[in-house]
Amino acid sequence: MFIPPSAWFTGFIPDLPTPFEAADTIDLEAFAALCERQVAAGVPALVVCETAGEAPTLSPAEQELVIRTAVDVARGRSRVIAGAMSNATGRAVELARRAEAAGADAIMSVVPAYNKPTQEGMLAHFRTIAGSTGLPVILHDIPSRTLRPLADETLLRLVESRQFVGLRDGGGDTTRPMRLSRLLPAGFRLLSGDDATGFGYIAGGGDGAISEVCNIAPDLCRTIFSQVRQGRLQTARYLHKRLVPLMTCLSRESPAALKHALSVLGLMSAATRLPIVPLDAAAQREVVRAFAAIADEDLIDNVGA
Repeated sequence: MFIPPSAWFTGFIPDLPTPFEAADTIDLEAFAALCERQVAAGVPALVVCETAGEAPTLSPAEQELVIRTAVDVARGRSRVIAGAMSNATGRAVELARRAEAAGADAIMSVVPAYNKPTQEGMLAHFRTIAGSTGLPVILHDIPSRTLRPLADETLLRLVESRQFVGLRDGGGDTTRPMRLSRLLPAGFRLLSGDDATGFGYIAGGGDGAISEVCNIAPDLCRTIFSQVRQGRLQTARYLHKRLVPLMTCLSRESPAALKHALSVLGLMSAATRLPIVPLDAAAQREVVRAFAAIADEDLIDNVGA
């Protein structure tokens, strides 16, 4: 049964890392376990092969394998959003087609990095990708990595096509939902692109956040979202503050810090692919200390702090 993206592209959605084994191969068993943990926690969707997943270091075949694994684990219980990120439009088209063949429910397409295209170039890039697949397309705007933002005017031109269903907004402007909501089609979803702005973005009218910390504390993230939606901002703010030390660690060295945190919990190896390297000892200790601020008995027991 078809469920529109407006029903599931909302709340806290984890940006999943890609676990590696010692030989630099993908640890599919660990990845499947990460997916099952999130699905069991009730997340509406999984983001794979994107920022936290070290997508630029994965071959197209590896990305397709990761997507298929997530789809097989989810079995429709959560939706799978597959990154199709490349600053070469032709390669992004290939990744989008592979994602569709692997069973993804949507693709996430990012503003091209390094090339610095004009707004007209972005428009042509995204429209070409959308034209290559029947899947819904979620846009990803992250100026800190791409140098050029996706302008509001360009977004409004893109959403003339209902194939564009949402935006992962990494621009850091928590007022953007208020500014855009009345101009966007009904059902188009605006989610914060990171944990640092997630609370403010949702409180300002946004529909959720694509989150790294959700990989660690999905239940707490879901509670924060629920409290905001119920207007209980004081409670939501209190819970959010408990996550801030961990969010700070994760954002400083992403995704190495996320991988170390999950390795501390025994969920995967901390191994990364170059040019990302594992955390140094001081940063590792900081991640472990940040767990204490969550005050989650299960997590603290696992950490052994």
